[in-house]
Amino acid sequence: MTKIVTFGEILLRLTTINKERFTQAKNFELTYAGSECNVAVSLSHFNLDTYFVSSVPDNPIGQSCINYVRQFGVNMDYVCKTNDRLGVYYLENGASMRPSDIVYDRQNSSFSKITPNQFDWDKIFENCDIFHFSGISPSLSKSAKELTEYAVKKAKEKQILISCDLNFRSNLWSPSEAQKTMVPLMEYVDILIGGKMDPEIMLGIGAKNESDESYEELLLTLSEKFALKFLGLSLRESFSADHNDWSGLFFSNNEIYKSKKYEIQIVDRVGAGDAFSAGLIYGIIKGLEPQDTVDFAIAASALAHTFQGDFNLSTIDEIKGVASGDVSGRIKR
Repeated sequence: MTKIVTFGEILLRLTTINKERFTQAKNFELTYAGSECNVAVSLSHFNLDTYFVSSVPDNPIGQSCINYVRQFGVNMDYVCKTNDRLGVYYLENGASMRPSDIVYDRQNSSFSKITPNQFDWDKIFENCDIFHFSGISPSLSKSAKELTEYAVKKAKEKQILISCDLNFRSNLWSPSEAQKTMVPLMEYVDILIGGKMDPEIMLGIGAKNESDESYEELLLTLSEKFALKFLGLSLRESFSADHNDWSGLFFSNNEIYKSKKYEIQIVDRVGAGDAFSAGLIYGIIKGLEPQDTVDFAIAASALAHTFQGDFNLSTIDEIKGVASGDVSGRIKR
């Protein structure tokens, strides 16, 4: 069975109820989430063997986090318990012309203090086929940056396919800081994924304008510069906080493939990019045709917008149904 390892921080997510503002809220909905964990949950739902590598505090909150993710079929054996704090993020979902807002509280978290010797990387990478990380992890602390670099190089030594979602977070570091770290890491990456602005911000290479042709040219430029095997780019057009268009591009075998475009009424958009990453990884692992891969990935991430919380809980059959054109949302009896 294919083994996929994802690596990153998992957070306690506190969301205001009924799209209230932070200043209104008297109660919050509690879940757990993190970009790389979101990918693992999606891939587990696609019946793939997924493992998550992270660190949580050695207390009941850390154990609750492990239990929560494990229920979705993700193997949590490589999550270590150390230090005393789980990072937190607060989410205020937007509506109409009011955008969503996220506040991070993750300094000095368990993950931000991790070191390479806390993990048995030989065991983690045993029989591993794909290692997935994102640009969030190295932005969190000096030790998290060093561990990300260590893990990526260790995976490459073992000839594991390496997937990276650029995932720029302006609350965590500046574009210049991001480029100093992420550009050298591209030497090791096989699958590069991002939103349409991520390459310009994190790699210093952007599209000339917002046309599809410019984004296609961008993918070709990136593939040549960094010798990438696969590239995925999600394209979001925002009309309001809860009404977006969503599509994507995929580079494979020196060709570019374009998905269909979906008009989405959003329940919760956080985690949609992670669902896109998981969809691409699934298509690559399963050897789907490139057009089928990007269609599957965009359909999966379109569905991810319809779930409350970061995790995409759609099934393969549901995704294939949407990809084939069944977007009516009719009730099933």
